[in-house]
Formats: sequence, structure tokens, C-alpha cells
Amino acid sequence: MTQLQCLRACHQGESTMTLISTIVGKALKTGYLTVEAEELLRQQLQMTKYGLEDFEAFITLQKEMMEGRVRHQALELLRSSRCSATA
Repeated sequence: MTQLQCLRACHQGESTMTLISTIVGKALKTGYLTVEAEELLRQQLQMTKYGLEDFEAFITLQKEMMEGRVRHQALELLRSSRCSATA
């Protein structure tokens, strides 16, 4: 089961939280936003209507990433590929 499938399955059992809040909550809990989760988050933000709770969750995630408390896999992969390209 991929992380996306797991997030969707976990979300199905949570009636009060939206998928956006579920994704953000997992990233905050683990301290890591994977490329898969980021893509799903992007899709949800673009294709669904979301409320204030989701917006605030997303802003919290952004702040946590900027302050270094949540690592961003896509950024780490980009940095890694730049380092190997210059070596």
C-alpha cells in the first residue's frame, strides 16, 4: 500500500477531518512531507473546495517547513541532485 493509499484509507474513517487536514496532520506528526503527500495535497487544494480549517492547517504546515520542524522531501531530493551534479 502506497502512502497515498494509506492516507486515503485513513481519511475514510475520519468524518470530521478533511483529506487536506489529514495529510497536514501526518506531516506535522512525522516531521516529514513526502513527495507523494505533497502531490496529493496539491491536488486537493486545486480540485476541492476547502474551509478555513484546511487553509489554517496548510498555513501551519508551510510555517513548520520554513522553520525546519517539518522536512520537505522534494526539497531534499533537489538539493541532493544539485550536490551530485556539482561533484
